[in-house]
This record gives sequence, structure tokens and C-alpha cells, in this order.
Amino acid sequence: MDAIFDSTDAVRNANPLKHAREFVYSSPIKLERGGCLSEVRVTYETYGELNARKGNAVLICHAISGDSHVAAHDPSDGTGWWEIMVGSGKPIDTDKYFVICPNFLGGCRGTTGPDSINPDTGTRYGLDFPEITIGDIVEVDCLLIDSFGITRLLSVIGGSLGGVVTLEWATRFPDRVLSAIPLATAAHMTSQGLAFDIVARNAIQSDPNYFGGRYYEKGVIPASGLAIARMLGHITYLSRESMMKKFDSTRNQAREIETTFETKFSVGSYLAYQGGKFVERFDANSYVALTTAIDNFDLGGTEDDLRKALRRSMCRWLILSFTTDWLFPSFLSRELVDALLASDKRVSYCDIPSECGHDGFLLPDEFELYGEMIRSFLSNVSFELLSGGVPQFDRPDRIDYEQILDLIPRGARVLDLGCGNGGLLARLRQRGGCRVQGIEIKEKYVLRCVDRGLDVVQADLNEGLSAFSDHQFDFVVLSKTLQTVRDVEFVLDEMLRVGVRGIVSFPNLGFHEHRRRLMEEGLAPKLEPDTSKEWYNTSEVRFLTLADFNDFCNKKEINVHHCIAIDTRQQKQIDQNPNQNADVAILVLSK
Repeated sequence: MDAIFDSTDAVRNANPLKHAREFVYSSPIKLERGGCLSEVRVTYETYGELNARKGNAVLICHAISGDSHVAAHDPSDGTGWWEIMVGSGKPIDTDKYFVICPNFLGGCRGTTGPDSINPDTGTRYGLDFPEITIGDIVEVDCLLIDSFGITRLLSVIGGSLGGVVTLEWATRFPDRVLSAIPLATAAHMTSQGLAFDIVARNAIQSDPNYFGGRYYEKGVIPASGLAIARMLGHITYLSRESMMKKFDSTRNQAREIETTFETKFSVGSYLAYQGGKFVERFDANSYVALTTAIDNFDLGGTEDDLRKALRRSMCRWLILSFTTDWLFPSFLSRELVDALLASDKRVSYCDIPSECGHDGFLLPDEFELYGEMIRSFLSNVSFELLSGGVPQFDRPDRIDYEQILDLIPRGARVLDLGCGNGGLLARLRQRGGCRVQGIEIKEKYVLRCVDRGLDVVQADLNEGLSAFSDHQFDFVVLSKTLQTVRDVEFVLDEMLRVGVRGIVSFPNLGFHEHRRRLMEEGLAPKLEPDTSKEWYNTSEVRFLTLADFNDFCNKKEINVHHCIAIDTRQQKQIDQNPNQNADVAILVLSK
């Protein structure tokens, strides 16, 4: 196949699902919008084995055009839509977890939807299929989960529409979800996203072969309308960067395909091809039903409403967004994260750097980062469930950590700003009793913290801590990060607003060796542990002394409760002339 036709749809087709099973619920189900279904059938697939405690179940929720076939069951089976993520030894490891993936209510791959036979009439539902909500989808899936005797899911995971379903699971059935991993999703669609869905539905419903949704009995399908709807969808799934990379060099080289749509440009050939392939495997009424359900979903239209909704959740969260996703932009994920932080929920978050757009969560391009985050997060949730303890790691080699640990009592609530690889937070958790949360800007360190079982949110300290309330933490730590901060006064004000106490450590430029290097050699001091760093590639942006910082605190009326000066080279605390004899200072502050 021509490379430009390749997409996340490439592995999907209308072939029979060899390993699919069916769950039938034969009692009437009342729907949130007032409709009723006298019977519901759910097509689903499972992978792995449910353990004796029934505590290793992972529910995977598909996107709008997905189905139950998340991965191949054996070498002879067809490729699944999330093959890179699910399987033996993969991040969602079927050697460890019992994976369940159902086709959603309203779908067209076996689960009851508009193209299903209505048992009350013996004909297809068509437009008689009642309007469904995301809540209805979750209620039906919950019946499936009940049929296995599973009372709590180890995790619910999904992207796009699947992410919305994940949010609904965690807030509708909080006592049944131990962890939630929503990817590339949001508490509600943007108006721009709604606009694309509205145009897509109009394209379907205005197709002359739609016949008011009763095209089944006419023996036709609204192929043109459905294809245009899918073309619009594909535009939103890609990014400007990915489209430039894919089409710019061959923009005038049309591909020959059998279609009635324009193929003058290479991107036109791509869209026409994707639209045509979609018509072969999807039902137009299902597309209308599912897009309407996601468009009506609103977990909280205001900041307060969103906080109230997410406050119901009791699970651990891993939220992932993708930097070039403009269907569900990253700021929408950040709204979820901020609401969870304000409610003191356990949450980790990373905005994955990607050129792939919304489809990034399905593609291998950044898989090394987001796949490993999911692997580590699941592994740690499972470990905590089975052992009741926390992962153990080697002791950190930073002497200032030892001093900071002595300053923080057991049971304290601790926020670590610029937490790096989580060395301090890991020690606090291992010691026990502390509620810890990290803030870190570098993706590689976010991954390391998640690997350690810590809760860490990717954020820029220079943008403040608005998600947190006054004195939400007993201690806020800024450990060897102050010198990298752009607006010191603002960050310290935020730190001392959020924390009852602040603990700051920083390299002391007044240290005699730094003075000697500058005076005798005329060279800038090297403050970072990595001595290969030079003045032009160091992360340090400020050079201050202990005396400078004490003077700053006096001017800004910041209370200094305790000051510890350390010579890290000799691994000892300094009492005499600390501004000259210590290379690191630690201070306990308050306002």
C-alpha cells in the first residue's frame, strides 16, 4: 500500500472477530434520555486470565471507530487497533492482567446499536434506536463486568471517546475503579470539536441514501455522507506537523483510487481513501449515535462543577495528553489535573511531546515514553493492591535530602516542586505516613517518578500553583531548584501560600571554592553535580549566596525558622561562617 494511505485505520476491517464473545442482558434497560432497550447484547474480547482474587482486571475503552478487537489473540488472528499496547510483555501485559475490551452500546461490531435487530419488532432499530449517553455506555459495560464476578477493576483505560468513558467510570462507580488512565480526552468537547461533529452528522443525514435513517430496508447506505464524515474526522486526528510531513513533498502527486471524491492533491487521495475504507466497516447511524453521546458529555462546565464531579472518584489517576492534539488540546487535560489536585486526589500527568496530533496515543512514535508510563503506573497500582506496601528503592546519594527528611515529620502532606527523579519523595513514602505529590517539568523525570510509584504532575513552576488551595500542604519543598526559577519572588509567594512551611535548598555561590575559581581563574563556578556542564549549557539561571537569600527574606518579610549549611564535599554540616564554608544551604520558611 502507498505510504501516504497508512493511518491508524489501516489495521481495522469488517472481517469476522474470531475470538469475540457475546454477553446478553435480557431484562429491560432504562436509558438516561428516557428511552428503553428490552434487551442488550455486548460483543467483547478478553485476554489473559482472571486471577483467583479477581483483582487483575483491566477494562479497555475504544475510540469512536474502534471495537472489541484491541489486539491479536494468536499469530493467525488479525491485528488489533492497540497492538503496540496490549499483549504478552507489553505495557498492558496479558501475562499479568485480565484484559476486557467491549464494543460500546450504540456500536456496530456486535453490540446492540442502530443496525441491530430490535427484538420487539424483528427489524433493525434504525432511527428507533433511542438516544444514548456516555453514562448508558458505562452502565451496560458494568453489567458485563458483573457477569465475571468482578467487584473492582484494577484499571480503566481509554483514549478519545474511550477516555471520556474512563472519566465516567471513575466518577459514576468510584468504589469499583482502583485506577484510571484517560488519554487524549477531556471533561467536555470544545466548540471547535462540536463543530466538526455537527458537520459530520449533517453530511450523513443529508445524503440522499440516508432516508431519515431507514436506509437498511432500502438496501442502500449513505456512503458519501459517511465518507465525508470520516474525512473530517481524519483531519482532526492529525496535526499540522504530521500533515506537512506526510503530504507536503508530494502535494501535487495525486494517487489513483476509485472514488467520486476529489483527488487532485495527495492529501485529497488520502482522505478519499480513508473515507472509502470506513464505509466498508462502519454504520452511519452508529456514527451519529456515538458522536452525539460524546458531544452531550459534560463532566463539569465550570471549575467548581468539575471539581465536584472528580471529587467523587477514589482511584489513582494517570492522565496523558499530546502536545499537537487540537481535537482534545492539552489544556483540557490540564483542567482535569487541576481539578483533581484541588481535591487532593492522587494524580500523575504528562503532556507527551508529539507531532502526531490526536492519533498520538495509537502510534509508535512516542511509545517509549507514554507506553512505559502506562506500564509503570499499572505495575505499581497492582503492587500496592497485592502487597499493601510501596515500592522500595535505593537511598538517594544527596546529603541535602537526608537533612530535609529530618525536617519533615511523619504524617505530613508534602509537595515537592521540581522533584526531579523523585528521590526525596520516594524516601518520604518509604518512611511511611506522608502524603506526597511532585511537580516536574521534564518528561524523563516524570516517567522516572511514575516508575517509582509516585504521583507527579508535569508543570512549569513559573506559571504558579493555582490548582492548589491555601495551606493545602504542611511542607512545600524547593530542593536545588530555586536557582533555575525565572521569577523567584512569585514562586516563593506561591510556595508559602500553598504550604504552611516551605523548605528551600540551593547551591551557595559564597562557598570559598566558587570564590577562588572566579578570583584566581576568572571562571564561572560549577554548581551542578554534573561537572561536565559549562556556563552555556547549565540549567542554572541564578547565582546567589546564603547572604543574598537571607537579605531577600528580610526585605520580603519571610520568616526563616531554621537554616542548615552543608559542605557536601566533606559530607558535613557547617556552623562557622556558613556563607563561606558551605556549598549548599537549606532553610525552613513561612510567611
